[in-house]
Amino acid sequence: MLRTTKTENGSVRGMPAGNPRITVYRGIPFAAPPVGKLRWCAPQPAANWAGVRDCLEFAPISMQGTPGENPDELYAREWHVDPQIPMDEDCLYLNIWTPAVTGDEKLPVFVWYFGGGFQCGYTAEMEFDGERLARRGMVVVTVNYRVNVFGFFAHPELTAEAPDAPANFGLLDQQAGLFWVKRNIAAFGGDPDHITIGGQSAGGASVMAQLNNPASAACFQNAIVQSGIFYRPYEKDAFSPLTLAETEQKGVEFFRFLGVSSLEEARRVPARDVLKAYHAFGHNWNIAIDGKFQTCSSWDAALRGALPDKPLLMGETNNEFFTSPNAESLEELKAMAGRCFGDKAAEFLALTGADEGLETAEKNGTVASIELAMRILCRRRAEAGQKNATYVYEFGPEIPGDGHGAFHSSDIWFFFETLGKCWRPFTGKHYDLSRQMCNYWANFIKTGNPNGRDADGTQQEEWPAWKESDPHRMTFYDVPKTEACPASPVMGFLTDAAPKA
Repeated sequence: MLRTTKTENGSVRGMPAGNPRITVYRGIPFAAPPVGKLRWCAPQPAANWAGVRDCLEFAPISMQGTPGENPDELYAREWHVDPQIPMDEDCLYLNIWTPAVTGDEKLPVFVWYFGGGFQCGYTAEMEFDGERLARRGMVVVTVNYRVNVFGFFAHPELTAEAPDAPANFGLLDQQAGLFWVKRNIAAFGGDPDHITIGGQSAGGASVMAQLNNPASAACFQNAIVQSGIFYRPYEKDAFSPLTLAETEQKGVEFFRFLGVSSLEEARRVPARDVLKAYHAFGHNWNIAIDGKFQTCSSWDAALRGALPDKPLLMGETNNEFFTSPNAESLEELKAMAGRCFGDKAAEFLALTGADEGLETAEKNGTVASIELAMRILCRRRAEAGQKNATYVYEFGPEIPGDGHGAFHSSDIWFFFETLGKCWRPFTGKHYDLSRQMCNYWANFIKTGNPNGRDADGTQQEEWPAWKESDPHRMTFYDVPKTEACPASPVMGFLTDAAPKA
């Protein structure tokens, strides 16, 4: 097994995973610590080291709220369970699981970005164990990055200091990790010319942002976006990024709140004090359209059909992010319809049954915002003449334990095949579904097509690519099953009415 290998900065030693056929390396630095003068800077190269560096434990998580602090919160019961987990501003490390015996095996590579709304999350979360995917013949990499005010801050002084990288430091961290993989993964048995990136929630949004950056997009072949695109047609979307100027203004206000008058002074404030101020300030720092890393939002690029033509796997759970035409009265609803749909407002009102009353219209107008976004994205890809396939899924099995159903992020347990780490009383049917989902993801990472055989050699249910003329998706309920999914009348209307940016 490949327990020791050499990176560009020095030699590293891993350890056997639960399955000794897999070697896991935890806490490999891919950039310099973003502390002191490097706080709120693009990631810089990691320093070299002498000898062999033991990479046996996860590095500290990035600065954020203490995991598990509120045991009544859903994710504190799922995976944010350890309030004592080490946390530090020095957080730019990645982890690798490899089945390679030598460094010349050219195995496909999967790079994973975690979610957490860009405010929290970390690679040490128990559900992100890459061992089961690695057992299927690939190298798995999970990349840590800065979040919240440490990762997505902006300020006029920062822009003046580094006009080519004024914001989006968390995305730049992800990119630096991807570039590191491109340069170094061969030493771990991986193929630098066969990389798939994936992520869920904010991690899925991160994949979209990396697709929307030409330098990043040149480094990978396939993309997986799980619960990571949203479209809310009735209002300004809460996920819409701010401009650089808007984010800079928030930065000016934050410095005032922090009690500092300059960038130099702010960089001297202890990280724990910055974190405390971030929580008290009450702003969720997020992707900014900075004109550099993101010249437009990834959604605007998607609406134009301008994202790179790569094989894409994407989906949602059946219990997340619905959008409704909320209004206080029928008059307000009609005004909203006119504002959103112009001369097609009457058609929208008729489809939603507005003549039967406000409650009926709101019920009929409620749609899944992720499904809507995926339908629009698929259509724009087709209109742009893109040739690579898109594979769409919906996840909705019975999830035992507390009645939350297939909640946002619950699919992660399944495709990473890490159910054994969860507290929930999963049974055989769940483990079967998880194994099969992991197979589909592994096949897509290897070939850009999720179809293939199960461990016993039987052919799995065929997962067809999405076609505008005959849309099908894979459903993961009791068993994987292909399902035709024509749009409902309202969903079809909203898809047709979506702008082209």
